[in-house]
Amino acid sequence: MYIDTHCHLDFPDYDGDRAAVLESAAKAGVKTQISICTTTNNADAVRALSAANPSVYHSAGIHPCHVDEGLFSLEELLSRAAHPRCVGLGETGLDVFHNKEAAHIDRQRKSFRLHMAASQETNLPVIVHSRDCDEMTVDELEQSFAHKKFPFVIHCFTGSIAFAEAVLRLGGYISVSGIVTFKSAAALRNVLETVPLERLLIETDAPYLAPGTYRGKRNEPAFVVETAKALAALKGVPVDELAATTTANARRLFTKLPQHD
Repeated sequence: MYIDTHCHLDFPDYDGDRAAVLESAAKAGVKTQISICTTTNNADAVRALSAANPSVYHSAGIHPCHVDEGLFSLEELLSRAAHPRCVGLGETGLDVFHNKEAAHIDRQRKSFRLHMAASQETNLPVIVHSRDCDEMTVDELEQSFAHKKFPFVIHCFTGSIAFAEAVLRLGGYISVSGIVTFKSAAALRNVLETVPLERLLIETDAPYLAPGTYRGKRNEPAFVVETAKALAALKGVPVDELAATTTANARRLFTKLPQHD
């Protein structure tokens, strides 16, 4: 069994065949998906999607690239987090790749801190997006940890060994996407070799980042199996063991997921 810990099933990419995509996932052994909230505008859609599909759970949060479109207050995050199928907060975090304006980064920081505060109250994990700002992300995590620790995962990890070490030191998890299958990702594979299997998750980030076998196509939860195969080969373990361990890890982090098959 596999858990796709990060996908965007509410996106219009799936409007024509969403049911078929979920059926394909089930046939591939991907029995659970977490559909991630990215804006105030799609928060209701991801919640409705998870309510309508037994395999789908959801998060509540604002992607850092969308902070200028509106933020959730702490009260709103706490209210959304209380939904029985809401399993995490985010995705949130920092991204200086797309927009380096100081006011925008300040707004990202504010949003990130609100998500971390909500996690400190609910113990739901923070789903962290970090692009081109590893040190800044660690700084924000450490500042919040100084008040109270909370669970978190760095989704779609592409960072350095130093970043991975900092995440592990803080007790976080590292989530691996289809990027691990790319020929250009040798540096990432070198980093992942150093990460204990017990701290790894797998994801698709669908509809983005289809793994090597499906490059150029729309990604979907069923394809997380290809990421699992590549990661199992990298870690030198059978894919069944990789699947079992990453599923157990996901359940340990996302405690509102079903804890048994």
